[in-house]
Amino acid sequence: MAPPDSATFRSVLGQFCTGVTVVTASLDGEPAGFACQSFAALSLDPPLVVFCPGASSRTWPVIARAGTFCVNVLAADQAEVSAVFGARRTDKFDVVPWSPSPSGSPVLDGVLAWIDCTVEAVYPGGDHHVVVGRVEALEAPGAGHTPLLFHRGRYTATSDPEPWYGWPEPDDWI
Repeated sequence: MAPPDSATFRSVLGQFCTGVTVVTASLDGEPAGFACQSFAALSLDPPLVVFCPGASSRTWPVIARAGTFCVNVLAADQAEVSAVFGARRTDKFDVVPWSPSPSGSPVLDGVLAWIDCTVEAVYPGGDHHVVVGRVEALEAPGAGHTPLLFHRGRYTATSDPEPWYGWPEPDDWI
């Protein structure tokens, strides 16, 4: 069986809804960041997360050299923030207000949550890298608000921020 072509792969995987984040860092006092959908929790003990920057990313090498990063989980009203950080522009941090995390990485104003990490490991992943981060600090200043989601090639949000179903066995999840 032949592997799927890129368009089919993208179309089928587009059926899976993802959250939208902006991964940031600061190197020598200069902030850097990019929009990222490939983010997930990895481990509770130790606390680890994972994100996957493209191998051709211009921002990932800056984050790698910094050795620390902050994942900003975007709220439903932050689609424009995602667009700013998804574009190749030099004024990203001039147009989006932010403050430093404990590591010095930018925490964007209005986010649902931020997760401050050190780079734990990096693995090859096809045309991406698989980056494992050890969580050093985190906060959810926008908890309870609706998250920004990406589904079928466009931004969306849930209609009800409250979960309708509680998972009966927390050990079944991370």
